Amino acid sequence: MSAVTQRYDLSDDEAREEGLAAATGAVRRGQLVVLPTDTVYGLGVDAFDPDGVQRLLDAKGRGRDMPPPVLISTATTLDALATDVPGWARGLMERYWPGPLTLVCRQQSSLRWDLGETRGTVAVRMPDDRGALDLLGRTGPLAVSSANLSGQPAATTADEAVTMLGEEVEVVLDGGPSRSSLASTIVDCTGTVPRVLREGAIAREELDEALRELGSGLEDPDHDGPEPREDEGAGSGA
Repeated sequence: MSAVTQRYDLSDDEAREEGLAAATGAVRRGQLVVLPTDTVYGLGVDAFDPDGVQRLLDAKGRGRDMPPPVLISTATTLDALATDVPGWARGLMERYWPGPLTLVCRQQSSLRWDLGETRGTVAVRMPDDRGALDLLGRTGPLAVSSANLSGQPAATTADEAVTMLGEEVEVVLDGGPSRSSLASTIVDCTGTVPRVLREGAIAREELDEALRELGSGLEDPDHDGPEPREDEGAGSGA
């Protein structure tokens, strides 16, 4: 548990730099930070720190069957984390990244991390938020879940995140009210046909149209496919 939560206003240039430095230090120590994204606020930790990831899950009251997504600062980082990424998935990246689209891909087998029971996959997103991207550029990939207790609405302000998680967090980056109360849309890219696992800020109809332009199309929602991972439920990721 964090003894003191440090909070920084990202709209103030001096506080912004201090906050990014403090958050970077906290991440390197395996501590939790709250950060704004282009969707809801996120609770983040070094994706390659197993103890930190467990600390994140414990803070939210979640089990290992609900692994957190990973946020990155550049689209090219995806290839360091994922393999066998379909061409249509790369087309979605070009259209929606940075933005509110999470792609579930097969993870690189060489990765030495433990995000939970991922079934050999990783959910990746590049957020469209300057504060988040600046932090990610300094820390590298972060495991980030929505900044709320499990079962509670996702935080859309720093105050809401602090109310629910403040005692567990070392640094809070306050980017003002979220631009959206909707979490990202999640698309499964591990099969031959793209499948929406959670409809969020990007509507299913819009995704289907974009995919058809890319020569694909969404799987029929009534298709009797495999059950989604637990972390694909509403409010699981920012």
